[in-house]
Amino acid sequence: MNEKIFSLPVINQITPYISQRKIGDLPVVVIVHPKVRAAVTLQGAHLIAWQPNGEKPVIWLSEKTAWATGKAIRGGVPICWPWFGPAGEPAHGFARTLPWTLSAHDENDESVMLTLVLESNEQTKKLWPHDFTLFARFRFSDRCEIELEAHGDYEATAALHSYFSVEDIAGVEVSGLGTRYIDKVNNGVTGTSPSGKQTYPDRIDRIYTQPEDCSVVADKAGNRSLEIYHHYQSDVVTWNPGPELSCSMGDMANEGYKTMVCVETAHVSSPMKSAGESPSRLAATFRVRKGA
Repeated sequence: MNEKIFSLPVINQITPYISQRKIGDLPVVVIVHPKVRAAVTLQGAHLIAWQPNGEKPVIWLSEKTAWATGKAIRGGVPICWPWFGPAGEPAHGFARTLPWTLSAHDENDESVMLTLVLESNEQTKKLWPHDFTLFARFRFSDRCEIELEAHGDYEATAALHSYFSVEDIAGVEVSGLGTRYIDKVNNGVTGTSPSGKQTYPDRIDRIYTQPEDCSVVADKAGNRSLEIYHHYQSDVVTWNPGPELSCSMGDMANEGYKTMVCVETAHVSSPMKSAGESPSRLAATFRVRKGA
């Protein structure tokens, strides 16, 4: 899937490193830079690829994603906002399925920057009665930086629902999660993990409510680790559907769960508060290192 994105026909060469292309029904901004490749769909300001030069793809995408207007993309980094999970309809909010606008871009020898914007309109007011302006900012280099900035007067929950590519989930361990979690598989009961680590023997869906500022995905079979730095977060969510749920999902292959893990920078247990000249923020930075 990753190579397919970068071989899509160019519709508009915006700058030497930035082009607009189309995947299925969705416009996508593609970055091809000497130091990094990346791609963001205009629907949802959704990161679907990031790959520093010399590295394997970091972001996981389902081969069965429909790439259809208004339909959520399975994989990448969905922006879940203004609610997380089933707190409203659609699940995980509407920001990830609406069209955003590319409002600014910049590039230099080290990196490429994009800014996308989404503003309240008649459609969003039917789902959520607030005026808002959202900015999604990306900086792509040997690290990937994502920031969501929300302007208006309201409270919201949110997550950068990051799917990471791993060689084999059986050998994956995530550390830095903190000790307390809410177990969504087990009816929302609270639990503790003295080590602050998580493995994935079956379906896992947990909201860690006292996370450290950096989580590390140790991918033993892939011989690499992914560092996820969390900014402005109250929680970190980690998820893998396991074999049974994976087989029941129409937009995931039966064995899709084996090659992905979600480690999500989130504001779930306490809301983000936007007020006047004080926007709320949620941000994450990804980095790859050799060895697990």
